[in-house]
Amino acid sequence: MPTPQRPFWLQQALEREQPAPAAPLDRHLEADVCIVGGGYTGLWSAIRLKQAEPTLNIVVLERELCGSGASGRNGGCLLTWSTKYPSLRRRYGEQEAARLVRASEQAVLEIRDFCEQHGIDAELRIDGTCYTATNGAQSGAMDRLVAVLEHAGLNSWSSLNEGELLAHTGSEAHLEGHFSPLAGSVQPALLVRGQRRVALSLGIAIFEHSPMTRLGRGRPARVETAQGSVTAGKVILALNAWTPSLFREFDKHLVLVSSDMAITTPAPAELKRLGLNHGAAVVDGRTFVHYYRSTPDGRLMLGKGGNLFAYGNRLHAAFDQPSRYRAMLKAALQRFFPGLRAGIEATWTGPSDRSATGLPFFGRLEGDGDIYYGLGYSGNGVVQSLLGAKILTSLVLGRNDEWARCGLARGPQGRFPPEPVRWLGAMTVRNAIRRKENAEDRGDMPWPWDRWLARFADAAGKADKEA
Repeated sequence: MPTPQRPFWLQQALEREQPAPAAPLDRHLEADVCIVGGGYTGLWSAIRLKQAEPTLNIVVLERELCGSGASGRNGGCLLTWSTKYPSLRRRYGEQEAARLVRASEQAVLEIRDFCEQHGIDAELRIDGTCYTATNGAQSGAMDRLVAVLEHAGLNSWSSLNEGELLAHTGSEAHLEGHFSPLAGSVQPALLVRGQRRVALSLGIAIFEHSPMTRLGRGRPARVETAQGSVTAGKVILALNAWTPSLFREFDKHLVLVSSDMAITTPAPAELKRLGLNHGAAVVDGRTFVHYYRSTPDGRLMLGKGGNLFAYGNRLHAAFDQPSRYRAMLKAALQRFFPGLRAGIEATWTGPSDRSATGLPFFGRLEGDGDIYYGLGYSGNGVVQSLLGAKILTSLVLGRNDEWARCGLARGPQGRFPPEPVRWLGAMTVRNAIRRKENAEDRGDMPWPWDRWLARFADAAGKADKEA
């Protein structure tokens, strides 16, 4: 079996940081708050709690290094919830949906301001995003969404003419597109490692290489690791895709599916020729989307969602290995950029915790302890994790504010069928979507059976994107 590789972004970030060796927890501690998970959600929560209540004693436990999970290996696309507005409105009403969309747009700027305030060079560029159609079947989908957003007074999207579309995407494969300036890109591991540095400077204790081995749900709660333990009045579980393997009550509300990414060797001259010397994210109109962007050092990163589904939501070695879908990623690069001479330097993958609603959920575990959780970002969490931390901060502090009352703070909503139906159904729908979209790329009519099956994925919202 191949040995796990360190994700590309994290390796790049650690080479710049040159951190001291990470210390595991090797003793018993007492804390006001113990946060399990040192990614975006956990660290944003720790920072916000400490800023709100400076006297809080906060401990963060991370199973490997901060940034080893999804926070350090995603595509780095800073996307908002504007494309989720129909789903949000359907579940939580117009007022709450509008508030969440606006909050997600503001969060993009809050992350920028956080990096500037704390001197974090995370290669963050607020250069917008472009959502496109790459075949006739995808055409018009954004028009319908934009009309809904316009009616609600939430629209930040503008339609692109042919020249503008080429300038934003660098590729003639796109037939139409819409652009929003309220988005961008970031080197994800540099951001999470920057959060770690800020958290330490605030007096938050962080222990890496300290996976939780057991959780006692009493008052106080007790979090055990291989060499130590923490008793805490309150606990936050910020494990995301790792949650259902430890807490089976969440299993029926999630499907773990990979998002696979590739990054090229540096080719700044080629990218400049293509006009990709900016940080805008480009997302196509497929159900399991392609997304790509350039990096400041002249690389091209491309990702593809919806590939490897985990039976029983069990994490296995493939999620920590180079992508099994390298050939698919290479073909996508060649389709978008047929003349690109840069080769693929690395591929990687990771589990995305896709919820039944396509939206994250937050709440308090049933039982005696004050144990809170947040997960289910569904591949759209770089920006949204900051909003999740606002929800968790209000829940932990017992506030009665708009975040504690947020529609997303009501626990999981919707569920998937049990195994083996869930996995068999997911694979059947995934394969039907692939056949359908391949036919549409060729200009052929998909089989009626494939069109019917694809509707099960589309039910969560055609414009919902994963990056």
